Amino acid sequence: EGAHVFVVGGGEDESLLAFEAATGKLAWKRGDEKMTHATPIAATLHEKRQVIFFVQSGLIAVEPATGAELWRTEFPYRTSTAASPVVSGDVVYCPAGYGVGAAAWRIDSKDGKLVPELLWRAANKNINHWSTPIVHDGHLYGMFSFKEYGKGPLRCIELETGAEKWAREGFGPGYVILVGGTLLALSDKGELVLVDPRPDAYQELARADVLPGKCWSMPAFADGAVYLRSTQESVRIDLK
Repeated sequence: EGAHVFVVGGGEDESLLAFEAATGKLAWKRGDEKMTHATPIAATLHEKRQVIFFVQSGLIAVEPATGAELWRTEFPYRTSTAASPVVSGDVVYCPAGYGVGAAAWRIDSKDGKLVPELLWRAANKNINHWSTPIVHDGHLYGMFSFKEYGKGPLRCIELETGAEKWAREGFGPGYVILVGGTLLALSDKGELVLVDPRPDAYQELARADVLPGKCWSMPAFADGAVYLRSTQESVRIDLK
């Protein structure tokens, strides 16, 4: 993000870290938080650029240049948290497995300060085990299940309310990305499915069995091709 690389570390006064991207030198460190497996994300809320860390105590947003805290909110932690937060407009969503569930907050600006206000909380529901969902036109699309290997659903969830719009079984804890206006969903058993991201109904556009082994990694898209990998192989597929 900009001139820095942000990392969740560990140790006294050095749990949140920023390094100069060009040199690798430490730019700043702060906090005594305990880390999770979630990658920090950068977002702009109320015209304020910030980096959001998903740690064991919850969410913490800081200024990228200095590490100064902008806001924080509590969220439960059990065993592991891997999916990153998702930001759309002034709403921040985060999920976790192991019985935790998901929640969404609206980040308000009050007297020059950013304040998170809870929109909804779904205990042990709307779980993204390790796959971060994508947001499109006010709706989340992703793999919502916990250890339902080979059968967990691809779901559409309304971001503002947490309400389910539709679900289609048979994906397991795979991954989704958005390419243009098309959702690319990779199931954990190696099927690549192209889906029209619309909240009124599940609309499948194409499907192909592309990989053997378990697929627990995020697809990558570049120059008209999607790159996928499993525990056994990797593959490039041209999209036409």
